Amino acid sequence: MDKRIGVVGIVIEEFESAHKVNETLHELASIIVGRMGIPRKERGIAIISLIVEGTTDEISAMTGKLGKIKGVSVKSALTKKLED
Repeated sequence: MDKRIGVVGIVIEEFESAHKVNETLHELASIIVGRMGIPRKERGIAIISLIVEGTTDEISAMTGKLGKIKGVSVKSALTKKLED
């Protein structure tokens, strides 16, 4: 199946959920190219940005799993051009 490259933005509004987010990202590390995390403790949130490369099914599965975690919001943007 064809692969796409994109970015996934994750906002964690409940710090108790951060551990579950990290576990999920570890499970799906094969499609993560890069990661940057910024904790904003004074605001009670954390932001993670990911660069991903995978099929639309793989990336959708990742965002779906993350979006089901309490206190977590996820958005993604993918290239329209397919990569081999």
